[in-house]
This record gives sequence, C-alpha cells and structure tokens, in this order.
Amino acid sequence: MLLLSKKQDWLGNIRGDILSSLVVALALIPEAIAFSIIAGLDPKVGLYASFAIAVVTALTGGRPGMISAATGAMALLMVTLVKEHGLQYLLVATMLTGVLQIFSGYLKVGRLMSFVSRSVVTGFVNALAILIFMAQLPELTHVSWHVYAMTAGGLGIIYLFPYLPFIGKTIPSPLVCIIVLTGLSMYLHLDIRTVGDMGQLPDTLPVFLWPQVPLNLETLQIVLPYAISLAVVGLLESLMTATIIDDLTDTKSDKNRECKGQGLANICSGLLGGMAGCAMIGQSVINIKSGGRGRLSTLLAGIFLLLMVVFLDEWIKQIPMAALVAVMIMVSIGTFSWGSIRDLKQHPLSTSTVMISTVVVVVWSHNLALGVLVGVLLAALFFANKLSHFMFVESELDAENATRIYHVIGQVFFNSADKFTAAFDFKEAVETVVIDLKRAHFWDISSVSALDKVVIKFRREGAEVELIGLNEASSTIIDRFGVHDKPEEIEKIMGGH
Repeated sequence: MLLLSKKQDWLGNIRGDILSSLVVALALIPEAIAFSIIAGLDPKVGLYASFAIAVVTALTGGRPGMISAATGAMALLMVTLVKEHGLQYLLVATMLTGVLQIFSGYLKVGRLMSFVSRSVVTGFVNALAILIFMAQLPELTHVSWHVYAMTAGGLGIIYLFPYLPFIGKTIPSPLVCIIVLTGLSMYLHLDIRTVGDMGQLPDTLPVFLWPQVPLNLETLQIVLPYAISLAVVGLLESLMTATIIDDLTDTKSDKNRECKGQGLANICSGLLGGMAGCAMIGQSVINIKSGGRGRLSTLLAGIFLLLMVVFLDEWIKQIPMAALVAVMIMVSIGTFSWGSIRDLKQHPLSTSTVMISTVVVVVWSHNLALGVLVGVLLAALFFANKLSHFMFVESELDAENATRIYHVIGQVFFNSADKFTAAFDFKEAVETVVIDLKRAHFWDISSVSALDKVVIKFRREGAEVELIGLNEASSTIIDRFGVHDKPEEIEKIMGGH
C-alpha cells in the first residue's frame, strides 16, 4: 500500500507534472531575483535557494504538488541581518531556521493547524491574492502602452487557450502565454522590461559552502532572533498553503512531515549559499492550475529553474516581465475566494469580522504571521463569547423540605463564570441548597473559583450545600483547585488569618 502511494506521488501524473513544472520554473526566476534584491542580496542567492528548497521538499515534504522556494515574506525578515552582518551570518541563520523547523515537526506543531478556523484561512488566502496583485503594480506603472498590450494579450491567452479543442487541455495556458509573448517581443524588438533587467543570472552550479563565521555564543545571539522569526513565518505560510492545496486537490497532507521537510530544505539551502524559504501559495496555485499534482512537479521545477538560469540564460533573459505579470495576475484572480464576498451577507458577523480582520492586518503589515495570529485570537474570543451564552441555570423549590435545587447546564469557564455566580439567590431563606451539575462541565480555575464563591456564600447564609452529578473531569479539577471543602483555606478567604 505504501509502495503504491509513493508510486502515485511520483509517477501518477507524469505529463501534467512535467509541463506544469516548466511554467513554475519560469515564473520562479523573476520572483527569486526580486526577493534577493529585497533582502539586499545577489540574485544568485535567491535562485540557488529556490532550487535547493524545491528539490528537497519534493523528496521530504508532506504535501505533494506544493512549491517551496525563496519568498517575499521571508526576505523581509532578513533585511536587517544582511545589512548589519552580511551574507555569511544569513547562511547560519538559514541553517538554524531549518533546525528549529525540524524540531517543530517532531513536536507535532502541524497539529496546531486545527486551531486555525476556516474564516482565518479564507482571510489569509484573500490577503495573499491582494499582495500578489499589488506586487505586480510596479511592473505596470510608468511604462509604455506595449506593456499593457502584452499583459492584456497574455491574460487573453491564459483564459482563452484552454477552450481550444484537444491542445487547449494538453498544454498549460500559462506556458503558452510565456512562449508566445517572448517570441513576439523578440520578433518586434519591443523596448520593454525583461527578466534580464531584473539582475545578473548565475553562470555556475551551486557548490557546498560552509559559512565563514566563528561558531560561538556571540554568533548564536546574533542569528537566533532572526532564525526564530524565519522558522515561525516559514512554517505558518507553509502549513497554511498546504491546507489550501489540500482543498484545491481534495487530498490530505502530512503537516508534521512538511515541517521537517521545510527544515531540511532550509539547511540544504544555507549550505549551498541560498537564503531561507518556505511554501509559495502563488507558485503552488500555478502548479495545480497547470495540471501539476505529484512530487515530480516540485522536483522538476527546481531542476528546470537551475538548468534554465545556468545554461539557457540568454533565452531566459528575453522573457518579457509582462508575460510573467499576466501569469501572476491569473494566480491572484484564481487565489482570491470570490465566494467569500457573497458570503459576507450570509455568514455570522463574527465569521466575517475574523476574515476581514485577517485580510486587513496581512495587507497593511505585509506580515502573514501577524495577520493569522490576529485572526486566530479573534476567532477564539468570538467562540468563547458564543459558548458562554449556552450556559444557564434553572432552579426549583422543594418547599416541604425547605430546599432549593439548582440545575446548571452548559460550559462553565472564564467567560461564563460571572454569569454562573449571578444565577444564584443567596438571600433566599432555605435550609438546603442542592446544585445539580450532571449537565455542566468546569474547564478552568476561574470556573472552580466561581463554584467556591457560590458554595461559601450559601454557607455564610446558613444553608447546607450539596453538589451532585459532577463528571470525572470536572471533579478532578475541582478537587485539585477548589477550596470550599478545605476548612483551612476557607479560614484564609474569610479573614481567619
């Protein structure tokens, strides 16, 4: 069964994987160069990183078909380190990032994705779609009309080519777009920006490169804060992207294996003179939309990338940026969840608020981790508030025995503790109070404290209190932290000491 699964991952979609990997490789080149420039590095650092990370994650990652490489989110985090300490320290930070990510995999950090609600994922996707589109705007401002015409023509090819009989379904339309526009630009000798204008492409294969820095505590103090930030953002973006690709392909992925794979990839990237990277939602969507599904697509994307920039650099330099802008606009449009706009009217206000807040924070700060953190916290607060509304207390009076019976129903925790306490009438003249907890659950110290308060107040008023129906979990936490049956603790609370 395992052998069949591995065979399917590698050889289940050969033609689709090969063709999609060509599109991805071509689209990776200008992005890798651009991210290198953002970080203040030579273009080859980003290109070598994209090669190493794509190849290693293809072999070790937990999500087949997902593209990992140098990314803008990671590049932004390393700007200060590069400026103050240089490339060698970045290589150490990249390797340390990998080590931290491998540890995260063994600590099962992938499970934390279960705490990320669907509204946060939707907000993350929409924010990335907006950022991808915004990243194309510099290529579309202060340019000649030729650029607009080429971009529009590229979008036309991308969206109309698939309707051609047979061939439209055989060759990915983004690849056709790049080839046609490159040929047209060269034939017409158009004076427009090309990949060659982005920066010098490397002319040699990467070599093993151990960082030339002293391996001591001082170096660790310099790189550790950056490595932690890179590891967190890298894993967050990778796990979120894996979740999105799971949805697009209707398949499951191993999130903890993905953490380890990303770690190994970053260690290899650092040893080959590359920067840290992670999964790329834009390139992953290009891969899926172009027909890529298996590990072969990721492996070949990295290999083709390296072969192209080293051996076909004269041809690659001729690719007009307008062609790649058209591909990325297609990615932006395809990534954005248009249904989420329609759902704003149908979904609860809390769900829509979480989604919009995630979008706003990510787009405003360009910090994916911050946006997702805000979304998760808001979702948790809304959930806690909603859950507290389902806690209520009913009561009945047994006049013959001068007994008031309270039935507590629902979840008692920090947000419903005050509501729980307020539900009892402490001034009622009864001899016995029975608190029925069969349909209640106590979750935290706040809820236990609220129960203590209720019991002690009734006893102060001279009533005998009896608790019945406690489930085992609630009984355990009350026995451990409750004080209403511990005379010495009650004495302290009532001012006896």
